[in-house]
Amino acid sequence: MNPEECTGFDWDEGNSDKNWIKHKVTPSESEQIFFNQPLIVHPDIRHSKNENRFYALGITDTERHLFIVFTIRDDLIRIISARDMNRREKGVYKTYEKENT
Repeated sequence: MNPEECTGFDWDEGNSDKNWIKHKVTPSESEQIFFNQPLIVHPDIRHSKNENRFYALGITDTERHLFIVFTIRDDLIRIISARDMNRREKGVYKTYEKENT
């Protein structure tokens, strides 16, 4: 299943708290990137031992550039980690954005 087919989000309280404490990213901001374009999603093969994980590069409604790690359980996106993109990730995102707009 891919994120476009999902019907909502499933939050683990520990992860939502951790993302706020470590990176000042709210659950709402994390969810917003899935509704804004462009959205870059790739499998995270290295960290997919117990379940398929993915990472996403996207922007919030206020144009904050986020890097999100998530999995899909049933038809829900479960966000594992959320933080600001680093310089390299932002460069990849900007290049993709230019090529696809």
